[in-house]
Amino acid sequence: MINPIGVFDSGLGGLTVVKQLKKILPAEHLVYFGDTARIPYGTRSQNLIKQYALEDARLLMQYDIKMLVVACNTASSSALPYLKERINIPVVGVVKPGAAAAAAMSRSKRIGVIGTAATINSQAYTRHIQKLIPQAQVFGQACPLLVPLVEEGWLDNRVTRLTLEKYLKTLLYQNIDALILGCTHYPLLRPLIQQVVGPQVTLIDSGEETAKVVKEILQNEHLLNVRPKQKRDRFIVSDSPDKFKRVGSRFLGYPLEKVEEVDFEAFLQATALNEN
Repeated sequence: MINPIGVFDSGLGGLTVVKQLKKILPAEHLVYFGDTARIPYGTRSQNLIKQYALEDARLLMQYDIKMLVVACNTASSSALPYLKERINIPVVGVVKPGAAAAAAMSRSKRIGVIGTAATINSQAYTRHIQKLIPQAQVFGQACPLLVPLVEEGWLDNRVTRLTLEKYLKTLLYQNIDALILGCTHYPLLRPLIQQVVGPQVTLIDSGEETAKVVKEILQNEHLLNVRPKQKRDRFIVSDSPDKFKRVGSRFLGYPLEKVEEVDFEAFLQATALNEN
């Protein structure tokens, strides 16, 4: 099926999921929306996150997508069931695949999670892990300073290392043996995080695990594109396309040639009028 896969995030972080999707599903056409006008989602209320997630999904539905990937840990942890009730195509978030991988890989069943305040406070990773392993102990740590450090390109310097050491100290004290990177920005810090936590702690990239689940669902639902890729992937933002292009190229590992800016406010107003 040649229809595209829709992917959204509050900003740039979901590009790490796009990178994994392109690696495992090179024939699929992707349409990515970054809601850069309303970033960050991680400090918003759960109701507002649900509203934003549904609006993002509705924008992507305009592109006749066959599947929706919520490449945002905050939206996945707060809004996924809400979206599944309202969207008539398969919807996949990044929380459940990451939780399943951590449950499978942890030997001690003492698992750490780092993410935004909203992701950690939602306890979504804990719920999914304990559904699989009731006796598992899950320790969360909000890391609000990591996103701006990643977007600044400070991936391996003293400030970032000290910040990580401060955030991860409590988790290491709990003797975790697996750590979920519960924000899509964090894979860019993976080498430094591994140095800080040591080789005894397995790092779980939720984006990588999500890409595997997306492929499995496409196969099971007979939605895989079996033809050569016909179109270039599209990247759409609600604000600051030049910054997205510049920083996004670092996330993907290759230059972003074109980033489109959508008048999201006009789209929302038109959608509201159509519903009334």
